[in-house]
Amino acid sequence: MKAKRPTKAQRLSSTTINTLPQTTIENILCFLPIREAARTSILSREWRYKWTTIPKLEFDSSTLSKGKNKEKLPSDIASARKNMDERCKLFNAIHQVLLMRQGPIHEFTFHSNKSYRFYELDQIIFHLSRNHTVKKLTLALDYMYSYKLPLCAFSMHQLKDLDLHYVVIDHQPIVSVFGSLRSLSLIKVKISTKALLHILSNCPSLKRFTLLGFIGHKDCTIIELFDCLHVIEDLTIYGYCAHQAELGYNDENEIYSGILEKYSDVWMEHLKELVIYYFNNSKPSMEFVKFIISRSPKLKKVLLISSVVHEKDEELEMLKVLLQAPRVSPVQIVVKKYDE
Repeated sequence: MKAKRPTKAQRLSSTTINTLPQTTIENILCFLPIREAARTSILSREWRYKWTTIPKLEFDSSTLSKGKNKEKLPSDIASARKNMDERCKLFNAIHQVLLMRQGPIHEFTFHSNKSYRFYELDQIIFHLSRNHTVKKLTLALDYMYSYKLPLCAFSMHQLKDLDLHYVVIDHQPIVSVFGSLRSLSLIKVKISTKALLHILSNCPSLKRFTLLGFIGHKDCTIIELFDCLHVIEDLTIYGYCAHQAELGYNDENEIYSGILEKYSDVWMEHLKELVIYYFNNSKPSMEFVKFIISRSPKLKKVLLISSVVHEKDEELEMLKVLLQAPRVSPVQIVVKKYDE
């Protein structure tokens, strides 16, 4: 008796995406916006809950389906009501997704360019800190309403990557923070120098650090800052942040060798790349870079994005000065204009 040949439908089903491993399907779904990933639940009974196990979640205003274009709202009150309605729908959608979760969440991203107040984020972060081993957390919010990071966020001990935009950290330093953190980015984060140094000193594995924003005024020295960055490899800062970390000048005419002598015990032993935005040829800026290249034996590249708007040759002059400064590694130094 001859075996029956498989039907066309059977042949197709054996070669479709259904035959892929679950981890592969999850990786594919991670590339879709969460709204589109949820829509795959209608494909078949097998696909009904596959989207609920994806380990990466990203939410923003586009999470909600876009309705038809409406006329411009006639008043500020109507506009505020619309914003409130959008915010409620957005956070309701997030809560629904979290309630339907059937697997761990390894990455959570929330970003918004809307002028919302983000009270609901407290409950979401509390849920993540209690129920999931989140390894990457990104909160990129609107500058109009700085969001105060809740205390429960500091109990996310599995975090390896933390990226914060327009967030306020005003808690008193606590004993235990992000012990597993390897990458930290603080963009326009309001934080006291004391709190920043405490966080950095409790991140023994931190390899990448980005800082944009004011961290205090003349109350943080280089030796305090760098003493916390034991194994840092990639350091990105913005010019005016460096100015606030005092180099220890007591006199404007203090020579560079005197600074080296004062901080002779400070070494950036693992630093491989330094990037500074809004760099200029002021004495503190130049001395800051000289200090780092003289204390970083593994440094490979220094990229300085210049904010100088004067003569075209000024970047070349800055480069010449830096190339003549003492170095402890064959570092490549690049100075270029911000708009290049």
